[in-house]
Amino acid sequence: MSEGPAPDALTGDVRDAFGGLTPEEGMRLLQEGELAVEGRLTAASNATLYCTVSDGARSAACVYKPVAGERPLWDFPDGTLAGREVSAFAVSQALGWSVVPPTMHRDGPFGEGMVQLWVHGDTTVDLVELSRSTDCPGLRRMAVLDAVINNTDRKIGHLLPTTGGHLYGCDHGVSFAEDYKLRTVLWQWQGLPLTEEALTALMRVRRLLADPGSGIAGVLGRHLTGPEQHAVRARVDLLIQHGIHPYPSPDWPAVPWPPV
Repeated sequence: MSEGPAPDALTGDVRDAFGGLTPEEGMRLLQEGELAVEGRLTAASNATLYCTVSDGARSAACVYKPVAGERPLWDFPDGTLAGREVSAFAVSQALGWSVVPPTMHRDGPFGEGMVQLWVHGDTTVDLVELSRSTDCPGLRRMAVLDAVINNTDRKIGHLLPTTGGHLYGCDHGVSFAEDYKLRTVLWQWQGLPLTEEALTALMRVRRLLADPGSGIAGVLGRHLTGPEQHAVRARVDLLIQHGIHPYPSPDWPAVPWPPV
């Protein structure tokens, strides 16, 4: 994807998060390596498999979510959850912030699905305290990403801080609904002005979405419906126009349950 992160988008050295690999090396490994299922994450509501991906010379841990293991959702009747995860990665890359770990759509042992590099996080971080922070740039970037993709399930457990200082987020399968359904634990900036960094990133996304040949336009075109793609553009336009972080909807629960 041509619109990769800006040179200063990654905070600290993130190779610790991916077993010594850079995000670019990890992405190539996800694309070219062989998937071997090691186990299943039983707490997940859909089939979520812990895997090793290897090309013979290097290996890394990853998550594989096959489309065949998805449960139908009444409010996301079209497309796949795996496709929405890949779309969230495309938006993250277009913003230039690397909020979402390297993610791609490919075939696997149980058919096509989403594969994402496993983040070896910093277990010393108090995630509840982190989720309430108002001075963490990575967390504020995540709040902007969630507003763009209309994330309906940003829980505290989806925060993945690394020992190198960068913050990733996972589980974006229930995103990109046409109707406003933002549901998150990150409401501390509601109504506050967006940062200049955020506005610059959003204007970049708007330009890329208008270019049919851009990476993000191609990914969203493959995995989202036409109305969902239009809704993404509308949300970006509204964020730029008003220049503030959004408020919760009065017609939709503001915080996912359970929040952790």
